[in-house]
Amino acid sequence: MPGLVGRVLLALLLGAVIGLVGTVTHRSTWADLPVGLVLALVMTLATAVLCRAWTGTGALLAAGAGWLVTVQLLATDGPGGDVLVPADLTGYLWTYGGLVLFAVAAFLPRRWFDDEPSGGPE
Repeated sequence: MPGLVGRVLLALLLGAVIGLVGTVTHRSTWADLPVGLVLALVMTLATAVLCRAWTGTGALLAAGAGWLVTVQLLATDGPGGDVLVPADLTGYLWTYGGLVLFAVAAFLPRRWFDDEPSGGPE
């Protein structure tokens, strides 16, 4: 049981770190292409799948909670009135797209994450 609690806490921390890095970089562009948004969403999906495969839904929910709290805190107005996630298409894609990716990872088939062979034809 302590191993499971430790993994869930690490997943919470990982979700918060990915939320922080993604929020800071999601508006980066290269040749007018939204490279930062794409990379931030890929990191988010990779984190969700990793946590689901690592421990299951507990770690996935913890990572999602860490990600969501971090992104929402950074989306509020700063002391000077600046925001890291403005209310525009890129900001909406980052916040809602990340949540959708955590949901996608939650609904992936369980057999994709099993360590046991499927027992199919050999």
